[in-house]
Amino acid sequence: MAKAHKPGALLRERVEHQHARVSYVELFFDLVFVFAITQISHTLLEHFSPLGVAQAAFLLAAVWWIWIYTSWVTNWLDPERPPVRILLFVLMLLGLAMSCSLPDAFGASGLVFAGAYVAAQLIRSLFMMASLKDASPANYRNFQRISIWLSISALFWIAGGLSEGSLRFGLWLVALGIEYAGPALGFRVFRLGRSETTDWNVEGGHLSERCALFIIIALGESILITGATAAKLPLTAANLTAFLNAFLSSIAMWWIYFHIGAERASHHIAKSDDPGRIARIAYTYLHVLLVAGIILVAVGDELVIAHPGGHADAKTAIAVLAGPAFYLLGNLLFKRVTAGWYPLSHLVGLGLLAVLAPAWTVLPPLGFSLAATAILILVASWEAISLRPKEA
Repeated sequence: MAKAHKPGALLRERVEHQHARVSYVELFFDLVFVFAITQISHTLLEHFSPLGVAQAAFLLAAVWWIWIYTSWVTNWLDPERPPVRILLFVLMLLGLAMSCSLPDAFGASGLVFAGAYVAAQLIRSLFMMASLKDASPANYRNFQRISIWLSISALFWIAGGLSEGSLRFGLWLVALGIEYAGPALGFRVFRLGRSETTDWNVEGGHLSERCALFIIIALGESILITGATAAKLPLTAANLTAFLNAFLSSIAMWWIYFHIGAERASHHIAKSDDPGRIARIAYTYLHVLLVAGIILVAVGDELVIAHPGGHADAKTAIAVLAGPAFYLLGNLLFKRVTAGWYPLSHLVGLGLLAVLAPAWTVLPPLGFSLAATAILILVASWEAISLRPKEA
């Protein structure tokens, strides 16, 4: 039976034992983040140094935070209502401005990046307060707290945008740290108390589908990079092998997440007595590790396709090894939260990657990458075979 809402509320209608479908406008909104991930990948390729990697990781964390906050909001709001659609279009425009500024976010475009980020966060939060005031008092108080936290972080974002160099990075790290700490601390505010995850009446099936679609976005972006790089090169045995290796690594990553884990997690959160807790840990925090892994794998694949032979350099070795490592670690923790155990296949895969690490000094880039892909395929096959009886 659908839950009744007060007239004029913009909330989704909830139907027991059903999960709300992802709407077309939500998918349209996601297109901005295809561009954002492409920008981060290209920025990392051009600036693959310790500082460049740290900055790319920061930018990914910021982009993810904008996206996941919006996904929480559209979990409650009905995107089919015109005011909600207009909100998403405004957020798309701000997201596009932020994405365009990503390559030079630590340079001349810093204030554009910070301004677009802050505007998106505050506009969305204030819109939620206006939408929830008469419809959901508990969640309205929650967004009062969220708005205060975002207002505090906004000061550091804007101050960073007006600063330069290491001071900008430091101020932005404080800003993003405040925002990432918020959910874990229940957005505690003096006199307003803190939010409890049981107050976050999240529709688990919808949120899990949204996050799964973001993984598809990231995987799709990695295929775009692979195809664009391979198309510029002559058709040789080494280039063809590197291209097929990149394709197989994408399939293995898809298999590890989607074959069992994603659907099992969706059922788990949908049946949970506290879906807000699972959504906070498994989806809000842990999924960014998966996206980071996919981006690093894509960067590694592009480097290997461009130079499959000879001696591997440090940046190629790091990307080829760290990409699968982050992806397996993210899946390991995600499945621990949603299934209740650490998958042995993932632990073995991480161990094998550690054993493989020293081989970059003797293997050519293509050989090193083929070994990393083989480990991903092993993990995917192991989990599929070992869990098959349990899923029957």
